[in-house]
This record gives sequence, structure tokens and C-alpha cells, in this order.
Amino acid sequence: MAELPRHRWDLTPAEARALQCRLAGRVRLEPGPRRVRTIAGVDTGFEDGGATARAAAVLLDWPDLNVIADHIARTPTPMPYVPGLLSFRELPAVLAALEGLDTAPDLVLCDGQGIAHPRRLGIAAHLGVLTDLITIGVGKSRLTGKYTEPGPHRGDASPLLADGERVGTVLRTRDRVRALFVSPGHRIDHAGAEEWVLACCRGYRLPEPIRQADHRASRRGRFRAG
Repeated sequence: MAELPRHRWDLTPAEARALQCRLAGRVRLEPGPRRVRTIAGVDTGFEDGGATARAAAVLLDWPDLNVIADHIARTPTPMPYVPGLLSFRELPAVLAALEGLDTAPDLVLCDGQGIAHPRRLGIAAHLGVLTDLITIGVGKSRLTGKYTEPGPHRGDASPLLADGERVGTVLRTRDRVRALFVSPGHRIDHAGAEEWVLACCRGYRLPEPIRQADHRASRRGRFRAG
């Protein structure tokens, strides 16, 4: 991929929150992609006691979801953990990992939130605004909002609401497993985000692009592109 845009990351929490509020106005919710050939998953782990972020970007073909490329990037962690500011901690490494791919993905699934965020700019939305890629946030837990527990079967879903606004979908991706918190990041709407996440789940709770990225970012198992 070509070099991606940047802004400063060495911000105070107050500066970071203000930037989130400004960037949230650039998020576009619209129908999802008409043609998809590749899907990327991104996730981040940490090394050196949290001083180094280790991000994985994995590129899969569609519809087979075979891994065709991957890249690991390590960058200094610019910010300690602050609730709601995950993207400032992880995105520099994620951007570097995406730059390591030869092909820009048609769709990116992020481990984290999209607009299901107090300032409507979780890591998937932040990534989408910076790159103009189509992004979806897939959270393992709730960051904001209220919901009714969806039914127990794959595909059961309920809206995630915050301040009277729909910010995501609580989606059961496998029978009788904990639901995921799915939200648009950028250039996709709620229906598209839900549809693509469910389509990418192949027998596991996590969609395959994120599952593959998670293993590489956390060094679990031995995976190889190809």
C-alpha cells in the first residue's frame, strides 16, 4: 500500500479527545462496497511491558477467506492506556502494518469499536477517516450504549443505542457464544457492517480476518501467508 496520512500522536488526553470530536464529523455512513476481492483484518498486541505496539495486518481473499499476505509492524507506544483513546495507542502500528501490504484491501475489519464510542470515533472509524478505507469495528465487549441481549443463535442481533442514536449492532456470530459489538467505521452502514461480519465468521466467534490478525498480533500459534 502507498504511504498513509498522519497526524500528531503525541497528544495529551484532552487534545486527543478534542481531535476525536473533530474527526468524527468526517465519518461517512453509506451502503457497503459493491465489489470485494480482498478483506484485511487488523489487531494489536504489546511487547516490552507495553512500550512497543505490535500490530498485524492480514489480507484475505473473498469469498474463500484464504490468507494471501500479512505484515507485522512494531512502533513505540505513544500513549499509555486511557479509556476511549485506544486508537492513539494502537493506530500508528496499525497504519505501519497496512503500509506493509502490497495491495490495499477493499474492506478492513478492526478489533475494536467503530462509531460505538462516546465521541463516535473508535479505532475503526479513526482508521477509516485517515485512510478513506471502508472499515468495520468488531468489539469483544461494550464500550458505550445500551441494548437488549439478542437471541441465542447465529445471526440473532439487536441494536446498540447511545443517547437515542443507533451506534452499532450486538451480533451473535455462533450459536450460544457471547455476542460481538459490531459498528460501522467509515464508508459503510449498520446493515452492511452486520452483513459482512457475519459472512466472515466461519465457525468461530470472531470473523476470520480478525481471528487471523489476533493470532499474529498476540503470537499465538504459527501462521503463514499463502
